[in-house]
Amino acid sequence: MLTNIVTTIDSYGVTDPQRIAYRDETSQFTYGQLKKYSDQVATFLTSKIKAAGPIVVYGELEFEMLAAFLGISKTGRAYIPIESNTPQERVELILQVAKPAAILAVADWAGPAINEIPIISPLELQAIFENEAEVKDFSIVKPDDTYYIIFTSGTTGVPKGVQISHKNLLSFVNWELTDFDLPEGASFLSQAPYSFDLSVMGIYPALTSGGSLVPMKKETINDFRSLFSTLPKLDINVWISTPSFMKICLMEPTFDGQHVPSLQTFLFCGEELPKSTALELLIRFPQAKIFNTYGPTEATVAVSGVEITSELLEKYERVPIGYVKEDTQILFMEEGRVLENGAVGEIVIVGPSVSKGYLNNPEKTAAAFFEYGGVPAYHTGDSGSMTKEGLLLYEGRIDFQVKFHGYRIELEDIDHHLDDVSLVKQATVVPKYVENKVEQLIAYVVPEANDFEKEFKLTKAIKEELAGLVMDYMVPQKFIYVEELPLTANGKVDRKGLIAEANR
Repeated sequence: MLTNIVTTIDSYGVTDPQRIAYRDETSQFTYGQLKKYSDQVATFLTSKIKAAGPIVVYGELEFEMLAAFLGISKTGRAYIPIESNTPQERVELILQVAKPAAILAVADWAGPAINEIPIISPLELQAIFENEAEVKDFSIVKPDDTYYIIFTSGTTGVPKGVQISHKNLLSFVNWELTDFDLPEGASFLSQAPYSFDLSVMGIYPALTSGGSLVPMKKETINDFRSLFSTLPKLDINVWISTPSFMKICLMEPTFDGQHVPSLQTFLFCGEELPKSTALELLIRFPQAKIFNTYGPTEATVAVSGVEITSELLEKYERVPIGYVKEDTQILFMEEGRVLENGAVGEIVIVGPSVSKGYLNNPEKTAAAFFEYGGVPAYHTGDSGSMTKEGLLLYEGRIDFQVKFHGYRIELEDIDHHLDDVSLVKQATVVPKYVENKVEQLIAYVVPEANDFEKEFKLTKAIKEELAGLVMDYMVPQKFIYVEELPLTANGKVDRKGLIAEANR
């Protein structure tokens, strides 16, 4: 049972410094380097950055990102990962909420011009890593200190920073290493952006068990020819991704146990696992273990998991989302009442992996978080039930928050930014479902007067402007133009009616 994330990772740097912690197609880095780099980051921050506040780490899937995360943790601070392709407006909003003490730029800073926050450039950061300054005792994060902050979509267009403590993270990592039969020293696929909490499912279980992280970069993922040629050559033991990404990978016929015999374990999280994907995996990888897991960012990645078998899939219409981890309780609530087991209601998570709340956002925190029997609890907004055997079943969303390609998105967040597009008078976004999973985002738009002769040209212009305001996965795939949006009796946009229309 782990008691400290930082010292456990560091121990490999002391006892086995040549052990590989990270490898990609062109390079590899050891635990010795991870310890040295992170020690020097901690030394620099302790001596040079006196302001309080978390530290932003800006980049993609580079090894230096991991070294920065660990170094920040050695100073008792929280880190905030931001992808380097994040739109400037979103970066500005995150910085406004987070009030960071500094920005460590692993990639060249392409965010807004800032005077009040020090930005450490990639060149400066490399010099810090390679410094030989004397390493002194650090103030490593304590159990209740915030370990990392991940920003999710917010209903008003302002992102919400989910604070995950060291204690939260320990609860999750100990569970993953115990319940999923993960071998020591395994190689883990690192495909999810570090700003997406699915990445945590790989980072810390890998590094606290002496394993290695193997990144799959965006250039590969976005180029199907490159992706499909890479898949059969993968030398990894543990696959971690959303079901949506796996669905794309299964388009490559040689992606199977015969061609990738090293793959022993699949872990899925972030969105609902379609039965068709699960069945195909059982056929392709008969010797591997396949797990479906469930959990929101606010409860530290996942709180339940189940191994996928033919028998399980035959028994249930939708793939179950798992047995709840030992230190956690699931309640089902309706209008503030706790329902009896078996009844369908809102899934409420109670346990030590539940976040302390949203950074600098007491109103949203009070609405979603509370205590139950003196233990932290969180309203997920998901509907579910539980079998007599304790198997958690997912029944869908109870609000207008959706999972799309593994990302949790507030539909109202996209609405908010669409309203800021110059060509849009009014708009609302709805999901299109296939097999109970969001396959497409559809925008119903009342356009401003314009000179476009063809609708597709108008759509292209709106998409281009919207892309500068939101993440790429939040840009709707389909636009339907209407003279006015339907309203409910209360005068609100009838989103439920539009959802019904889009899914006929």
